[in-house]
Amino acid sequence: MVEVIEDDKGIVLCHIIRAVYSPAKTTFFTPDNYSQQLGIIKYPEGGNIKPHYHNKVAREVFYTQEVLVIRKGSVKVNLYSNQSMNYIRSIILNAGDTILLASGGHGFEMLEDTEMLEIKQGPYNGVDNDKTVFGK
Repeated sequence: MVEVIEDDKGIVLCHIIRAVYSPAKTTFFTPDNYSQQLGIIKYPEGGNIKPHYHNKVAREVFYTQEVLVIRKGSVKVNLYSNQSMNYIRSIILNAGDTILLASGGHGFEMLEDTEMLEIKQGPYNGVDNDKTVFGK
């Protein structure tokens, strides 16, 4: 229900959280050094989060990490190694599944009409600056 996929050198490519996974308590899946943090937060009825704001903190981000939540449909995710862009494996994600793409390359094949919610760092610097396209 929770899976971490690594490339051929042991570098984490992604974290997958299936729709059916429900931990007993708050659980974060990413290490503290990731520029995107991914977790499931649990609260009992009547629980609350005190009003707050986030302080201005300088952060240095070198690579985009993106989170995709499959809202409807089905998608095949093709994963590639971090440096050599060798094919590692494919996984199928369905409605309710979530993936954090931490590193390496990736491509997508829609198996059905699909709607995905994408969350990633900004600002967006345009296709030519933000990504390198490879393969077919």
